[in-house]
Amino acid sequence: MSVQRVLVTGAGGQVGVDLMDVLSGRTPLGGDPTFQPDAPVGPDEFAVIGLTHHDLDIADEAAVHRAISTARPDVIVHLAAYTAVDRAETDDETCTQVNDLATGYLSDAAASVGAHFIMVSTDYVFDGFKGSSYVESDETNPLSVYGRSKRDGERRCRPEDSIVRTSWVMGVRGKNVLHIIANRALSGQQVRFVSDQTGTVTCAADLARALVCFIRTTPGGVWHVANTGTTTWFDVADFAGRTLGRGDDFATPILTKDLDPAPKAHRPERSDLDTTKFAQAFASLPSWREGVARLLADRDRRPSGAS
Repeated sequence: MSVQRVLVTGAGGQVGVDLMDVLSGRTPLGGDPTFQPDAPVGPDEFAVIGLTHHDLDIADEAAVHRAISTARPDVIVHLAAYTAVDRAETDDETCTQVNDLATGYLSDAAASVGAHFIMVSTDYVFDGFKGSSYVESDETNPLSVYGRSKRDGERRCRPEDSIVRTSWVMGVRGKNVLHIIANRALSGQQVRFVSDQTGTVTCAADLARALVCFIRTTPGGVWHVANTGTTTWFDVADFAGRTLGRGDDFATPILTKDLDPAPKAHRPERSDLDTTKFAQAFASLPSWREGVARLLADRDRRPSGAS
C-alpha cells in the first residue's frame, strides 16, 4: 500500500497538534487510545506535511497554489481559521479573508492536484432557533461575522470536498475555556457560566482521531462530529469543578443577558450537533464528560509554559 500524503493547515493549533500526533500513530494528550472508529493508525501509514501560519499565509492565493502544487498531497485537512469570535465583529475583513476566501483558495488548489479537501467548520453557521439538535441538511443562518465567514467558506467547497462541522472544541494544548475553568477551580476561585446556551463539547484529541476516517475514505459532503451528549456551559464548568474536587460553591448559573461585559458576537442559544451520520458510518465519539475528564487529567502533562 502506498503512503498517503496529508497536508494539514493550522498544524500548530489545538486540533492541529493532536492531528499531527494521531497521524504519526501516537495518542495525543487528552486522547483515548481505545477510541478507534476505524483501523488503528500505523506508524508509517501517512506522510504528513504540517503547516502553520509562519509556513503559509492561507490568505495569499498565489502562495497557497505554490505550496499545494509543490507538496502535491493526496489529502488536505484545513484547520487554519480566524477564531476570535468577538473580535471578528469589528474585524470583518480579516475574518472573511481567512475563513471564507482562503477556504476557496485551498479547495481550488486541492482540485488542481487531485487532492481530497477536508474543511473543518462550526456550529456557529446555525442561528440556534431550531429547538432541537441540528442535522447536516438543516438550513444555515449565522448570526455573527465569524459564523457567516465559516458558512461562506463552506459554500466555496466543491461537492466532493468533506465539510466537518464541530463545536465547543477544547484540547489539552492550546487556549480554551476549560483551562480557565480548571485554573480557577484549583486556585479556590468561583465562576459564573451561562445555563441558557446549549451545545455539544468536542475534545480535540477525539476530533483528530475522527478526522482520520475522512482522510482514509474521502467521503465528501457535510458531516457533524462532536462528543456524545448535549450540555450547557454551566454544566461543563460544574462538572469540571467537581472533577477537580470543588463542590456546589464553585459554579453559578447565569443567563446570557446577565453577562458583563456583554459579548460582541451573538452565540446560538441551542446549536448542539446531531452526529448520527458519523456514528452510523464509523462510531460514536465518547461522552463529553469522559472527554473532559481526560483533558483535566492530562493538564499536568502539558509542555512547560502552557496556559
